[in-house]
Amino acid sequence: MTEASAITTAPFSLGEITSEGLKPEEYEEIFRRLGRHPNKAELGMFGVMWSEHCCYKNSRPLLKQFPTTGSRVLVGPGENAGVVDVGDGLRLAFKIESHNHPSAVEPFQGAATGVGGILRDIFTMGARPIAILNSLRFGDLNDARTKRLLSGVVAGISHYGNCVGVPTVGGEVYFDPAYAGNPLVNAMALGLMETPDIVKSGAIGIGNPVLYVGSTTGRDGMGGASFASSELSDASMDDRPAVQVGDPFLEKSLIEACLEAFRTGAVVAAQDMGAAGITCSTSEMAAKGGVGIELDLDLIPVRETGMVPYEYLLSESQERMLFVAAKGREQELIDIFERWGLHAVVAGSVMVEPIVRILFQGSVAAEIPATALADNTPIYHRELPPQPPDYAQQAWTWNVAALPPCTAEGISIAATLQTWNDLLLKLLDVPTIASKRWIYRQYDHQVQNNTVLLPGGADAAIVRLRPQTEPGATSNRGVAATVDCNARYVYLHPYEGAKAAVAEAARNLSCVGAEPIAVTDNLNFGSPENPTGYWQLSEACRGLAEACQEFSTPVTGGNVSLYNETLDSQGKPQAIYPTPVVGMVGLVPDLTKICGQGWQEEGDRIYLLGLPLETVSSCITLGGSEYLAAIHGTIAGMPPIVDFGLERQVQAACREGIRQGWVKSAHDCAEGGLAIALAEACISGGGGSSEGAFSRSL
Repeated sequence: MTEASAITTAPFSLGEITSEGLKPEEYEEIFRRLGRHPNKAELGMFGVMWSEHCCYKNSRPLLKQFPTTGSRVLVGPGENAGVVDVGDGLRLAFKIESHNHPSAVEPFQGAATGVGGILRDIFTMGARPIAILNSLRFGDLNDARTKRLLSGVVAGISHYGNCVGVPTVGGEVYFDPAYAGNPLVNAMALGLMETPDIVKSGAIGIGNPVLYVGSTTGRDGMGGASFASSELSDASMDDRPAVQVGDPFLEKSLIEACLEAFRTGAVVAAQDMGAAGITCSTSEMAAKGGVGIELDLDLIPVRETGMVPYEYLLSESQERMLFVAAKGREQELIDIFERWGLHAVVAGSVMVEPIVRILFQGSVAAEIPATALADNTPIYHRELPPQPPDYAQQAWTWNVAALPPCTAEGISIAATLQTWNDLLLKLLDVPTIASKRWIYRQYDHQVQNNTVLLPGGADAAIVRLRPQTEPGATSNRGVAATVDCNARYVYLHPYEGAKAAVAEAARNLSCVGAEPIAVTDNLNFGSPENPTGYWQLSEACRGLAEACQEFSTPVTGGNVSLYNETLDSQGKPQAIYPTPVVGMVGLVPDLTKICGQGWQEEGDRIYLLGLPLETVSSCITLGGSEYLAAIHGTIAGMPPIVDFGLERQVQAACREGIRQGWVKSAHDCAEGGLAIALAEACISGGGGSSEGAFSRSL
């Protein structure tokens, strides 16, 4: 430590500690590790790095259950994105992340910067982004606030994706009162590797320069990681400084500059400045490399005056990166970024001592062991409650006998006979089921000219894998992608619901002819400090792990978003439905052998793959169904139980039929059941079907 040190030894008050998202016992641990009290900047650094958003202190023990290796996995959890081998020398990077709380406060910028952030995770690996998907959850669409949030989020997604030139090719949108105060905005991105070597984030090479590249640093996004790790309240609506402001045109330049820089071989490590900004990038790069990083804040390009170390270190200004360059080649990289109109400065260096040392105006503004911030963080091993919560046990007692009697004509509800046609039309009108064309029409889904199946016409998106490094090269290979989760199922039975989410994602890929190969997940839950919340999280992780193992789809990374709760008028937290969104990618070896969901020709036979019709009635459940919720206002019952053996058989038969040319269209039975699946296939194909056209197989 230098003599001109800004390190202080004064203790902080309880209010100051909790304002950084830290618990008193965590502050005591900080004091023990440093051997002194932290200063304000250091306290802020610990606050963001020890948040759930950054260190997964409540979820890390549960995530260890996930299968993470496989024959195609090149990079698993721990880097900016996962990477899988898709054959013919092509490598796919992909990941999903959340921007829930920022979108609740500033829906446009929250969603836009969520897209920008996930794109940086992709091109930081050396991959060119080729596609975006999103998974969205909102409250009741009749509510004025929900309408405002929805329009803002959709506008933010379309603005950033359209401007940066990456197609938005698929996604899902759900509406339920459970998300009224806390919408979910999960963004997934895919990219095709352009660099010979995958770019990793661990700093190496003592004495190598550390470069700050991209945009300037300002006060926007202050403490965003801590903001994302706490419940939303009325006060949160005023916390707009925690929401970042993005510039998609600058990000487009950053993509090109980074990929050009990576191809030179002069970049030995790279890290996106996302959550926790400079603090996260310096500490994670140092910890992963087993080295230290010294950074001088006076050299950081800024767009505001009078900034102090606390603000520099906690700012989450967008479109910024941190590089470790090969010594002597820094000017080569600076020239590239300046040519693209971006900042690039040598702001520090790699050192032997494994600490993060921050300099400011000739003094040491912060000095912390890198591992204390990045990997040797608090871990909470919580215990499951002795039995499932009361709400679940009560829901499981429901059965169809509780429904009013029905006839061949329909069902009497509130003394009025509603025909089956009426009920089908009502289900088709439910916002969760209804066409989302009015949303995806706002997205550019054909830019780059690689989108094979357009949104709305298939169960999964398909993008052509065109080699980027060979001008004019073509490929007949493609990748399919989907995002799925029926959160009502997970709410009623987290273990079975999570299994069903993985199975549905795999089914959607199989319905377009793709072989499921890998998963990225976004775990959106309430507080793990609540016994019910932890039970939901733990059981859902158990279900995800088992299902991914059964489908041979390893988890290459993802995101954990906890504390998705709002405080009611009595100050009691109200959690969202547990929503473990599964992003799955699949391989399409031949793009001429795929299909969509719509009927193709009159007279084609319709097959129901699965159980024989004479036995299917004994296996059907209305538990957690859209019919039960929309028509009867009931959230109860047991969700469908996944039979992995049968599921794999059905999906394999579907894929084989498509590849043999026997199957012209395929559609998964999901929300709304068989009736809605038939209606959607009719709508997509522009035709109809008759009951007498049914045949059965398997």
